[in-house]
Amino acid sequence: MKRFVLFLALVLVVASLFAQVPLPEHQFAAGQWSWFGTRLYQNDANARLAKLNLRAAQSGPMIYEFNVRYENGLQDGHGGLGLHLFVDNALNAPSWGAGRSILLWLNYDENPVSPGFPRGFTAQVYRSFNNSYMELLESFDLNWALDFLTWDDLNYLVPVRIWANGDTGEVRVFDPTDPFMSFYWFFYINQRLLPLRGNWVAFRTNGIGLSIGEGLGF
Repeated sequence: MKRFVLFLALVLVVASLFAQVPLPEHQFAAGQWSWFGTRLYQNDANARLAKLNLRAAQSGPMIYEFNVRYENGLQDGHGGLGLHLFVDNALNAPSWGAGRSILLWLNYDENPVSPGFPRGFTAQVYRSFNNSYMELLESFDLNWALDFLTWDDLNYLVPVRIWANGDTGEVRVFDPTDPFMSFYWFFYINQRLLPLRGNWVAFRTNGIGLSIGEGLGF
């Protein structure tokens, strides 16, 4: 099993900056990205298509691990973040999609403007066909979780562990509230889209400021 730890690539970027050696291939494609200590910040809470591309060969079973923390931007009742997996080609510019890829997306929207788009806190799975067109594959209602969240909870580091198998299409998203990170939700990508192969991962935000940190943050 190949293990792509998102922040590992970012640590190498920082180390390269200080050591004056060639940088690992990455692209701050949109948004305002900056380092503070060992955390990487996307500072523009108004950016709708903020995106960070990281080169990473992906096939078969993969693990993606990092932690995130909310910084600002939800005051207007809207914000989203997600991860494009198995991206074939990365565009170093703002874009709606990310080449041929699968997007795992968390969204909070108190007043959605698109007809039929879910209100509140949801998770979606998209198929990206290219940089301008995506198709919704799955949608999950997470509004039940709002009863357990407060503004103070947003100050905590949230561990992210995702297991995805590009051959079988199984994706597991581990429960960030489980201290052992053993419980997970799972779903399957449609067989007609398999196998999933890619050379890039794209982390993106929409209308929210976030920071990314090393490991699971425990």
